[in-house]
Amino acid sequence: MGKGEEGHIGKSNFVSPVVKYVLFFFNWLFWVIALILVSIAVYARVAKHGEAATACLTVDPSILLMVVGVLMFIITFCGCVGSLRENICLLQTFCVCLSIIFLLQLAAGILGFVFSDKAWQKVNKVVNKAIIHYRDDLDLQNLIDYGQREYSCCGAVSYRDWSMNMYFNCSDSRSKESCGVPFSCCLVSKDKSVINTMCGYEMQKFGHDEAGQFIHTSGCLDKLVKWIRSNLFLLGGIALGLAIPQLVGIYLSWLLIKQIRSTPSGHESESESEANQNLHCHGDNET
Repeated sequence: MGKGEEGHIGKSNFVSPVVKYVLFFFNWLFWVIALILVSIAVYARVAKHGEAATACLTVDPSILLMVVGVLMFIITFCGCVGSLRENICLLQTFCVCLSIIFLLQLAAGILGFVFSDKAWQKVNKVVNKAIIHYRDDLDLQNLIDYGQREYSCCGAVSYRDWSMNMYFNCSDSRSKESCGVPFSCCLVSKDKSVINTMCGYEMQKFGHDEAGQFIHTSGCLDKLVKWIRSNLFLLGGIALGLAIPQLVGIYLSWLLIKQIRSTPSGHESESESEANQNLHCHGDNET
């Protein structure tokens, strides 16, 4: 063994068990959360009827939950196994995927702020599509009802947006809900012990002021914009809370990769891979 090799091995670092197991438990926690999300989403999809399950896939909350859960499951699985087995390939996959997701989130936030008008139009289209499929999906229906009750609003821009739904459209007189709005749009008085669930009946036939005596007439998008403007510090804290775990995961995975490569076993594995490549090339030349 030469002096250069002895000096190289003597200066070699080691894999920190703190970095290794912190990264492992960090990924394990989010891996369990992803598994729970996927399980809930699959159960929600299976519990629906066949026609309703395929009627509005693009606005189905369970589909969004499933996509997020599967993505988290795959990425955190790479982080778990990569950190526990000290596998550079899996750790690089985890680091790159997490970096891409972080950059996409950052770009979406910047573009949404710069092009706020286009973002508003896009959200308006999504909400209108959800209104159209209001009766097709129970999860979607509950989500819309919750939003309208929570923000004291009705429809996307106005209560007349509900005319886009076939059950609340004024042209279909066969429906009992024709020209009406959902109960979640109604003004509910705390003094009344009995709630009138038909308070939204034929409300679209009335003007803004007259309908305002019985239902919320303002659209939910305007209320959402006002809520965002009045809660910027809260949203900033949420964004920071989402960014910090991602940045910590990126840094720990990069640090662990660096430590693995600096160990003698890491150098040996790289030397073995280079030797295998040279042997393969030499065999091809002989043939």
